Order: sequence, then structure tokens, then C-alpha cells
Amino acid sequence: MESKDRVTVDCRDNPEGNCSLTISGKENEVMEIAEYHMTSKHGWGKEGTSDKIRSALKHEALAR
Repeated sequence: MESKDRVTVDCRDNPEGNCSLTISGKENEVMEIAEYHMTSKHGWGKEGTSDKIRSALKHEALAR
């Protein structure tokens, strides 16, 4: 991932819950917060969570 790239994960895309949270930033930042959110707020187990989140990431280029 280039440093100018930004990723977003949107909880509204999660069919398992009713949540409106969207997290955007560098991939490592988004992954850290999204993993915490999905395990603590949605009850996901630690195993496989990273892969599920990574597959849901949307990449966008920053306009700078």
C-alpha cells in the first residue's frame, strides 16, 4: 500500500449487526481499531477476524 492510500471499513456492510461506524485511515490503523471494535462490540472471536476485516477494506487514493 502506498503512503497516499487510505482504506475504509464500514460497519453498515456487516450483515450481522445494526451499526453505523465507519473507520478510515492507513491500513494498519484501521485494522487495529476495527479488530477491537468487531471483537468487543460485535462479539467476533479473535480467529479469522483480521481476514474478514481485510477482505472488507475499501481502498481510496487521497487527493493531495
